[in-house]
Amino acid sequence: MSSAAAAAPAFSPSHSKPIVSLTQPLTRRSCNAIRRALEAAYSQSEYAHDPDEAHAAVLVPFCNVNGSPGVLLEVRGKLRTHSGEVSFPGGKVDETDASTLAAALRETQEEIGIRPDQVEILGRFGPPERSLKGLRVWPYVAFLHPEGKESLEHLDDDVPLPSLPLSSLTLSPHEVAHVFHLPLSALLSPPRLHSYLFRGQRPYYAVSVADIVQGPNAVHSDGAEVRWVNDPQQRDEIGGGREGRLEVWGLTGWYLYSLMRTLRVYE
Repeated sequence: MSSAAAAAPAFSPSHSKPIVSLTQPLTRRSCNAIRRALEAAYSQSEYAHDPDEAHAAVLVPFCNVNGSPGVLLEVRGKLRTHSGEVSFPGGKVDETDASTLAAALRETQEEIGIRPDQVEILGRFGPPERSLKGLRVWPYVAFLHPEGKESLEHLDDDVPLPSLPLSSLTLSPHEVAHVFHLPLSALLSPPRLHSYLFRGQRPYYAVSVADIVQGPNAVHSDGAEVRWVNDPQQRDEIGGGREGRLEVWGLTGWYLYSLMRTLRVYE
C-alpha cells in the first residue's frame, strides 16, 4: 500500500443530518436543497478562467433509478484515455463550446445520449482541479429527467421525481463501456470505502463499485465485458483502483467526496 493510502484517516460519516435523504427518491425540494447548499458553499463566479490553460468540464448527474437516489457514472471505453477507469460524463472544452457548461452538456449527450433539455443544472462547485493531463476540470451538478425538465413543472415539491430508465441511455461504444447508478446509500457503506490522499495531501474516500457495475443497475455497450486494469506499481490515479478493485477514485473520487461533504454526507 502506498504512503498516500496508508496515511489517510479512517472512514468517518458526518455527525450532521445530510441535506438530502440517501434512501428516499429525490424531489423538487431535495434538488432545491442541493442548489442552495452549492450556492452557500461556492461562489458561482469565484473561479476565473485562465486563457493560457486547457479546460475540461464534467457533469455530476443525480438521478432516481427504480425509486432510489444516486449518481450516474461511466466506465471509460477502450479507445479513450484512461480506459477502464470510472468517471463522470464530460470532456475537453472545444473551440465550438460557448462555455465550460456547454462542453459538459455536449459531452454528456455524445457519451450517454442525455439531451440538454433533460438536464436540470443545480450548480457548480470547486475549486476546479487539474487532471493528470493538465486540464482544468470544471464540475457541474445536475439532476437528470427521463423527459424534458419542463414537463414536470406541475409536480409538488415533495412528489418523487420520475426515475431514469437506464435502458433509455445511448452509449457511445468507443468512449463508454458501462454506465451505472451509484446509490447514495452506498456512500455510507464502510466495506465499500477506502481512505486515500488526493494528490498525496488531501484525504478523501474512494468507493468500490465492481459489484454495482456488474449488477442490474448498469448498462453496457454492445459486447463490452466488465473489466478493468490495475496499475502494478499501485500509483495514485492510475488504473481502475487499488488492490484489484474498481473504484471511484482519483479526481472523480475527490469531486464526489467534496460534493458529499457539501451535502453533509461526510465530515
